[in-house]
Amino acid sequence: QYLFIFCGGLLALFVLFVILYMVGIDQWICIGFGAASSSLLVWQTFALNARYGEHGLMKMGAARSHPRYLINRRRIPRLFKRQRKEERQ
Repeated sequence: QYLFIFCGGLLALFVLFVILYMVGIDQWICIGFGAASSSLLVWQTFALNARYGEHGLMKMGAARSHPRYLINRRRIPRLFKRQRKEERQ
């Protein structure tokens, strides 16, 4: 998962670098921007890995899809009422 973030970030930075170069911005400014932003991307990727662990981002995504609490709209005596054998079938 971090590999996808890293590869996507590098691809986006490369496209941005090419666009800046084609617009006519100085070559050394483009190289400096590319080096600084790619090092920031590497640092952030490793920081995410250190913070959440190997499967942490997937766990965060899964936790968002789970409900916070369950709602039961039945009356309380009905919850504890025993069912007869005929009613179960």
